[in-house]
Amino acid sequence: MKRTGTAELPLHYGACPPWLFRRMVKLSGAIVEAIVLEHGTEEFLQRMADPFFFQSLGCIVGFDFHSSGLTTTLTGALKEALMPEELGIAVCGGKGKVSKLVPQEIEGLTDIFSFTTAKTERLKYASRMAAKVDNACVQDGYQLYHHAFFVDENGNWAVVQQGMNENFARRYHWLSEGLRSFVEEPHSGIIGERAEEVALDMTARDSEEARRTSVDLVRDGPKRILAEIREFEQRSLDDFVGKEERTMRLVMPRSHRITELPKRTIAALQRAYEIQPENYEELIAISGIGPKAIRALALVSTLIYGKPPSWRDPIRYSFAHGGKDGVPFPVDRKTYQETTEILEGAIEAAKCGHEEKLKAIRRLHEFIG
Repeated sequence: MKRTGTAELPLHYGACPPWLFRRMVKLSGAIVEAIVLEHGTEEFLQRMADPFFFQSLGCIVGFDFHSSGLTTTLTGALKEALMPEELGIAVCGGKGKVSKLVPQEIEGLTDIFSFTTAKTERLKYASRMAAKVDNACVQDGYQLYHHAFFVDENGNWAVVQQGMNENFARRYHWLSEGLRSFVEEPHSGIIGERAEEVALDMTARDSEEARRTSVDLVRDGPKRILAEIREFEQRSLDDFVGKEERTMRLVMPRSHRITELPKRTIAALQRAYEIQPENYEELIAISGIGPKAIRALALVSTLIYGKPPSWRDPIRYSFAHGGKDGVPFPVDRKTYQETTEILEGAIEAAKCGHEEKLKAIRRLHEFIG
């Protein structure tokens, strides 16, 4: 069952203290190893795709409960802690330029996980599409700057990526299990500070007709699209938003009219016309089809066919060791070390066939629950 909700993720600046990050690597690694021993790699991926579990894991290993940095720092700790050869799980990507290395890192797993060339290409495609959809099909005002791709030895995967605006961050979660489409309701969860009043969501089920007509428009060629754009260049965005989503009137400023499509966007539309995509996913996968092209197609399809896309924002915790800023209390280093040692000892004993300690931890979980 999918869980939905909101949590504040304000932007915090600075770095995780080295002494804390070292402990985060050890404790997060021990927790993940316990999960894999108990439930397998697929369960771990399911938990990474759950925004609330991810947030709780960041809290339990001692990072700020409400900081956007939890995402990047926890992912970095997991990437350092998890050895693909040992657990059958790898973490690719990360923050900034590191996120661009995912394709190469996936290729590096080919021999370790015995992936076929076809499976490797499918994984690279999944990573690229998840990033493109959240940057272009979900236009909520948050620019992606972090992309982490979790994959197990069987080719199952999860994505945790984060975007930010001027003041807040928003995290997007994906899971390969049960994913039927990259362009219709693909997320396992989206977590952020608030729901925006207006956000173009081409992945919503309500946007199905807008997706279909966008493909039809592209197949007709860019000349028709540009001609139609000139007809409504002075209209307000409110003209295109459904009545139930109209909470305020937003007029597009003259300095940023829809007509001012970059030449590269027009070139991408021409390329799409030549390719003749069969469906919306094929359209989105075309290089150069980005936010401006998607938005223009959505607005034109509304004008011509009267089928508006969804303008609803798609957005849908736990302390044991404290937080690095002393909230809700300073990190207790002694307790932190003891927790890590207990988990590591239980895992080593379980590997040797002695599961009593791991079972004791399980009974404690059942008692607390």
